Amino acid sequence: MTLAPELGTLPGLPRPVPPVPPVQRAVPTQGTFDELGTPLRDVTFVVVDLETTGGTPADGITEIGAVKVQGGRRIGEFQTLVNPGNPIPAFIQVMTGITDAMVCSAPRISAALPAFLEFASGSVIVAHNAPFDVGFLKAACAATGQAWPTFSVVDTVKLARGVVTREETPNCKLASLARLFGSPTTPNHRALADARATVDVLHGLLERLGAMGVTTLEELLSFSAKVRPEQRRKRYLAQGLPAAPGVYRFEDARGEVLYVGTSGNIRDRVRTYFTASELRTRMAEMVGLAERVVPIVCAHKLEASVRELRLIAEHKPRYNRRSRFPERMVWLKLTDETFPRLSVVRQVRADAGGYLGPFGSAAAAEAAMTAAHEAFRIRQCRQPLSVRRTVPACALAEMDRCNAPCEGRESPAEYAAHALGVRLAMESDAREIVERLRARIDALSAAGRYEDAARHRDRLAAFTRTAARMQRIRGLTRCPELVAARPGREGGWEIAVVRYGRLAAAGVAPHARAVLAEVEAMIATAATVLPGTGPLPAATAEETETILRWLEQAGTRLIRLDGEWSSPLHGAGRWQAWLAAADAGRRATTAEDDRPRGTNVTRRR
Repeated sequence: MTLAPELGTLPGLPRPVPPVPPVQRAVPTQGTFDELGTPLRDVTFVVVDLETTGGTPADGITEIGAVKVQGGRRIGEFQTLVNPGNPIPAFIQVMTGITDAMVCSAPRISAALPAFLEFASGSVIVAHNAPFDVGFLKAACAATGQAWPTFSVVDTVKLARGVVTREETPNCKLASLARLFGSPTTPNHRALADARATVDVLHGLLERLGAMGVTTLEELLSFSAKVRPEQRRKRYLAQGLPAAPGVYRFEDARGEVLYVGTSGNIRDRVRTYFTASELRTRMAEMVGLAERVVPIVCAHKLEASVRELRLIAEHKPRYNRRSRFPERMVWLKLTDETFPRLSVVRQVRADAGGYLGPFGSAAAAEAAMTAAHEAFRIRQCRQPLSVRRTVPACALAEMDRCNAPCEGRESPAEYAAHALGVRLAMESDAREIVERLRARIDALSAAGRYEDAARHRDRLAAFTRTAARMQRIRGLTRCPELVAARPGREGGWEIAVVRYGRLAAAGVAPHARAVLAEVEAMIATAATVLPGTGPLPAATAEETETILRWLEQAGTRLIRLDGEWSSPLHGAGRWQAWLAAADAGRRATTAEDDRPRGTNVTRRR
């Protein structure tokens, strides 16, 4: 089996689903219900209205009115007065016309509610200002010890705010909308009459929504005016997509990759781009440009995540914000020369130098380099030095911040001790740099030089954080091969073959007894990975970290290991608690610095 052409040949990974051919125009078509949802013409709506003794669910219900409709036809009505168990306020009697005498012989809510719930069973509840009516019904269920059924609820007020303009009607009150849509029923604060008027409003709104591409119940429930019509019309792009874990690519008419994403269920995830659940403005713009969605089914989520990273790095889609330019990462290098120095570089070479990284920015690398200069007496000049020829020392020697090997004050062997300290801090033992700089931070804080202490803290954090990450990654990238499995869905096992920190094969065994046989087949067909240079010999840091997160989940089993997978005992990772505190302190300092000038802050002693 092979990967998609975009990733090259990688045996052991499932073959991607063939690209979905482009559709020339957005013609609404009815696929399977599982794909497109339930057509509105097949949905049974129960439009309900209540009259109450007050405005909160703690008050009583005095009348329930409901109309059942389907496909534009009224197929049933429900109406009953309800004895609230307490006097109806006078102003409510005037507004609704429902008096105490009218409800004295009416059933209590404990009897009326089950009848309504039976009438509404299996339908979608519709109400004008639905939170009000549904809130009363839920409170009545709780008070009478009945379970509230899992109704879907549609609010005509919310729908109207999305499709009705102020030029058409000054507000979204029921009476105003009933006039706008030509309802023969005038709302009069009686439950059944108001429910009948709401039916006409609902049908008028559905007619407008249909012109906007809303044709299914799922689209109606997720409707938002923020979703553009052209975004809704692109929902056909989700047709035929697999309900399986994998990667999906949005492409325009020219085949340019606009966006790459991953999901445990490709079809369900892609469908959300055409509903109100997608709130990102740039995604709406991307959907407007897209002409096709290409799915790539994967064995499990780990493979999907890795494929996503590789596709983003290859195509650099304009609508992806992360992982697009791994080649732009920078490194802190301990040079390979007689008197080594630190340098910020963009490329790891096959030399004897030491490397720390990758850093997301040159500024972060510079901060880490400054931390190393503060902890170790390593030279900061850039000129090449020779034991045969001396050059005048710079100001740092006069400030006693350098031992001036340039003037011959320190031999190569003596200077090597400083370079060794830096290399150990980078690769295996961070105790010296952490202890020295923390002592300096504490001294500055004790002297009241809090800003200087904060700068030293941030520099040490930049060094330690990156060292901890690199040392964790190198534990895996040193291994020629690692095979692991973890429990998956439906009793199966997810399997991964990792070589030098790169995913070489992924698969699934249907049950535990089949794992070893599947592993042997995957190892035999997995991609050959030739290690390169540096801490990341075969994959990006993000890919290796993604694999590590999968390996470190509870339940993962190590099946085969070629090499040694370990982390240094005194590595930077042991200071994770200090790093968390340093990050919290940095955020607090940043928030304080961002306060508007003149803001008063009272500090507690």
